[in-house]
Amino acid sequence: MTVTDQHYTFIQKALHWLIALTVLGALGVGAALDWLGNGALKNQLYALHKATGILILGLMLLRLAARFIFGAPPLPAHVPGWQRKASSATHFLLYALLLAMPVVGWAATSAFPAPLPFFGLFDVPPLIGKDRELSKQLFEIHEIMGKAIFALLILHIGAALQHALIKKDGVLRRMWF
Repeated sequence: MTVTDQHYTFIQKALHWLIALTVLGALGVGAALDWLGNGALKNQLYALHKATGILILGLMLLRLAARFIFGAPPLPAHVPGWQRKASSATHFLLYALLLAMPVVGWAATSAFPAPLPFFGLFDVPPLIGKDRELSKQLFEIHEIMGKAIFALLILHIGAALQHALIKKDGVLRRMWF
């Protein structure tokens, strides 16, 4: 199973779409947490958000490994140089943020300190010791990272839709099943 000149492997496609769905869910739940008052629903959503973050971290590590193992198909020759650079920069930033953001959230939760249950199966051990002031700073960084990821997703989705609906040049098909 290798990357062809035109398509990613099935594993890469599955990881891409699974991560896309979990990231959108985590961003949505994270935003909802700001609107909810304290109570059982907020606690359940917060536990879901934390577990999903750890899941995203694991999936991103698998995706990074798959990228190193299988590579990536080149963009078609007709894609201008500036779009190639923008695509590379966007992908690099998305990978970096999707790896770093769960770690920052994990550290913030650990420093608070609060438990980090993984979908009720087990508790993820703390990453660092208790430090409420550090926790507050890390949660602020975590929120900024979420906004940056959201902006990059808009850019990424917009570019994919442009290639699929306007240019109809097959770029999106490289990652579609």
